[in-house]
Amino acid sequence: MRLVWATVGKIVQDLEGLQRLDVLLDEGESGPQALCYTMLSGRCARGDRVLVNTTAVDLGLGTGGDHLVVARGIRGVVFDEPSAGHIMKLRYTPLQRDVLSVEEQGSPHHDTMAHATTLDGMPVVCCGLHSQVLPVTAAVKRARPEARVAYVMTDGAALPLALSQVVSRMTAAGLVNATITSGQAFGGDIEAVNLHSALLAARHVAGADVAVVAIGPGVVGTATPFGHGGVAQGEAMNAVGSLGGVPVACLRVSSADSRPRHQGVSHHTLTALGKIALVRVVVPVPELESPMIDGMVSALAVDMIAEKHHIERVEIGGMPDTRGISMRSMGRGAEDDPVFFAAAVAAGCAAAARIS
Repeated sequence: MRLVWATVGKIVQDLEGLQRLDVLLDEGESGPQALCYTMLSGRCARGDRVLVNTTAVDLGLGTGGDHLVVARGIRGVVFDEPSAGHIMKLRYTPLQRDVLSVEEQGSPHHDTMAHATTLDGMPVVCCGLHSQVLPVTAAVKRARPEARVAYVMTDGAALPLALSQVVSRMTAAGLVNATITSGQAFGGDIEAVNLHSALLAARHVAGADVAVVAIGPGVVGTATPFGHGGVAQGEAMNAVGSLGGVPVACLRVSSADSRPRHQGVSHHTLTALGKIALVRVVVPVPELESPMIDGMVSALAVDMIAEKHHIERVEIGGMPDTRGISMRSMGRGAEDDPVFFAAAVAAGCAAAARIS
C-alpha cells in the first residue's frame, strides 16, 4: 500500500457518486487520473490537496489502474453527510460509511422486509462477470419491454457502484430500473446487508420482475480452482434457489481469450455450476452455427453439470438493442468474441421467458 499527497489540477468528469481528477503528485508525477468517491470523501475542487492511494497503479492492475482519493487536506470538517441509517459499510476501515439499509428499523421498507421470505418464482440471472449485465438486461427488455429489471451488485469485486459507468448508463437508458448494493458494496438505489436480503428487496421493494446478480468491475483470478471471483456466481445461485427463485446461469464462454482456462466454457463457470451450486439451475446455451457450441455442451458434462442442472438451448435472434451503450468485456466487443455475448443474451432470453 502506498499513500501520496497530491494537488487536484482539473475535474475531468463529475458524475453522481464519482469524480475523475487530474492530479499532480508531490513526487512530481502527473500520470493516471485519480478517482474520488464522493460518498467517502466529498467532492473535490481544483487546487484541493488530496491524499491518494497509488497502489493499483504501482502494481499495474487493469480495472483498478487509477489512483484513489483517500481524503482531502482541508482544515476543519472535511466531509459531513450523515445518512438516516446506522448500518456501516466498509466496516472497521478508515473509510467506513453509514448507510440507510433497506432492512433496518429506520427504513420506510422495514415492515416489508420483515415479512419478505420468498422470491415467488422470480427469475434471477447469475453472472460471473460485470460485463455480462448489459447484454443480459438488453435481452430481457427486448423480450419483455415492460418488465422491471433490478441489478444486484455483490461485494465480490469493486465495492462502489459509482465505478461502473455502464450501470449508470443502463439506468439512464431504462435497461435497469433499480440498483441494489449488497454486503460491503455501496452506492445503489437500495442498500442491503447481504445478498439474500438484496434479492428480497429487488422483488418486494423495487418491484422487480427479474433480477440480475453480478460482481462489480474487476474480477479476481489466480489460476487456481477456487481462488477467483467466479465462486460468487455459484453462491448467488444458491441464494436464489433457497429463496424460491429461479436461478439462471450466465455462461462465461470465449473464443478469443488467450488464456486456456478461459477458452470455451471458463473454469470459473464450471466451478460455479459443478462445485458451488447446490440447487438446480437453468443453464442456457445459445443456438449458434459455431463449432464452439458442441464444445460448450461437452464441457458441461464435467462434474455431472448436465445431470445436476437444466441445460436449455436458446434461440437468441441476434444481438439486442443496447440503446447506444457499447458492449465490451476484457477490451473485446461482440465482433471480437461473439460467443461471449451470445451466451449472456441467451441467459437474458431464458429469464424473460420465465417472467410470470
